[in-house]
Amino acid sequence: MRKYLHINLADQSVKSEDLSGEALARAGRYLIAKTLTDKNLAGIDPLSPENPLIFSAGPFAGTNFSNANRISVGCKSPLTGGIKESNAGGNFAFAMGQLEIAGFTLEGASDDWVVIRIPKEGDITFEPADEYLGLGLFDTAEKLYEKYGTKVCLSICSPVGEYGGLIGGIAFSDPEGRPVRISARGGVGAVMGSKKVKAIIADQVKMPTFHDRKSLMGKIRKYTQMLGEDPAVENMSLRGTAMVADITNLTGGLPVNNFSVGRLVDTDVETMKMGGDFIREQNLERGGDTTHACMPGCMIQCSNIYVDKDGKEIVSPLEYETIGLLGTNCGLKEPDELAYLNATANDLGIDTIEVGALLAVMMECGEGEFGDVDFMAAALEDIRQGSERGKLLAQGTARVGEHYGAKRVPVIKKQAISAYDPRVVEVTGISMMTTAQGADHTTGNLPAYTGRDDNVEELVELSMDAQVNCAAGDSLGLCVFGRSVTNVNHPMIVEALNDALGTNLGNDFLRQLGRETLALEDRFNEDAGFNEADDELPAFFYDEALPPTNNQARHHAAEVNRLKEAWLARPEA
Repeated sequence: MRKYLHINLADQSVKSEDLSGEALARAGRYLIAKTLTDKNLAGIDPLSPENPLIFSAGPFAGTNFSNANRISVGCKSPLTGGIKESNAGGNFAFAMGQLEIAGFTLEGASDDWVVIRIPKEGDITFEPADEYLGLGLFDTAEKLYEKYGTKVCLSICSPVGEYGGLIGGIAFSDPEGRPVRISARGGVGAVMGSKKVKAIIADQVKMPTFHDRKSLMGKIRKYTQMLGEDPAVENMSLRGTAMVADITNLTGGLPVNNFSVGRLVDTDVETMKMGGDFIREQNLERGGDTTHACMPGCMIQCSNIYVDKDGKEIVSPLEYETIGLLGTNCGLKEPDELAYLNATANDLGIDTIEVGALLAVMMECGEGEFGDVDFMAAALEDIRQGSERGKLLAQGTARVGEHYGAKRVPVIKKQAISAYDPRVVEVTGISMMTTAQGADHTTGNLPAYTGRDDNVEELVELSMDAQVNCAAGDSLGLCVFGRSVTNVNHPMIVEALNDALGTNLGNDFLRQLGRETLALEDRFNEDAGFNEADDELPAFFYDEALPPTNNQARHHAAEVNRLKEAWLARPEA
């Protein structure tokens, strides 16, 4: 049994309810979709007190179950106007599990800025947050550790979220205490800012109780062994997510110069410095860490600690989505240049996908040159200061593109497209079109699958299969990078759930959970007024051939949605 907390910010009261059994398995992304839909919140103003901010940990949180300690944050998105679940690594969900807290909802809004303290013993407290306002995340974290000690886990509102910037996220501390694991997408930080909650502090205690701990530990060891024997996991451990840049550059689906080119370099002629192989070797030579766990217990360790030529840490992590959007999409070719910009973005707690997309749009509109690091740094400083231009940029790519009259704005549902050009990486493109989450690759990504010879029915089937698995994983707090093991071993995961929760769930539970989550999300967006036009790719993807493949987008929303509905109607899917 675990507690679920309803935290009323207006009167600083806390109500607790007990959850057990299957209710604990229906966590994360499912819980967010179910709550928002049941409460009929599709029509609310996302920055009003009526928008709940939900934090949910999965049923294995607090254990050493590899890649099972992710935190889900959800609400109605102020960026897209639709539903949003944004998850992150770090140690906050781990702490929640150890405190035997399944999740909590921030309801209403505080009159004054507060820090919420969740101790291992005693009542939750609300303390003044004035001294932290306007600070970057690293300075905020340092002051919080000075006050509360280092044996706590942090959740911090982005300083950009403080002033309502829709690119603002919520940062969580990593195992070493860095506030760099960010629920960045969809403006969740702006919602936390609207509630005047600057930070949430949680203690770590000990592993929580489970129905059959001995049997569960056996499943955890078996899962760890399977990950260790899997070649895909080994490759991810060695090269991290940066290796995806080598793949997309090779296939011609890498965003370059505002999605106008699909390949940064011809690797037969020039070294691909923005990819996993080069970054790994350079980082090793400098004394950096190329295998780093973003959350307790994870043995995949796909994160990194990137250092300069003198071995001094610049940023952790330097990962693919940032490489693709804040890097190559803005014309950068040197990882050091990107690393310093990434460190600034991390300190601001902002979405590097959204920032990279909006800066590239500005560059194309003549506000800067592709590859101009000084222009990019100045824009980030404006965002930090909250100047007139900074507050505009903080509203995201769609609104920046509208302001500058841009013709090529890479967004779906007003959220920037992730680092996979949909003209080449077609399955991921279909996932970004059809998901209720906005242009979010994490809902169903097959980055190495180009499949140009496949028909649209085959591509939609692959997308929907990935989307169901991702929705289930997001509901259990499981990181997607274990999917080469997780997705083909559903019965083992269900057995682990039954051991943990004392349930008798069937082998089809994960598929059912994923499908129900997708249905709830679609229903919420329909109620919020979304229609088929919102799923369409921007026109330039259809009109412009992408070098070097010369592919053009070939699938429209009407067709893929029809096939999506047909797939979901199949009971065996």
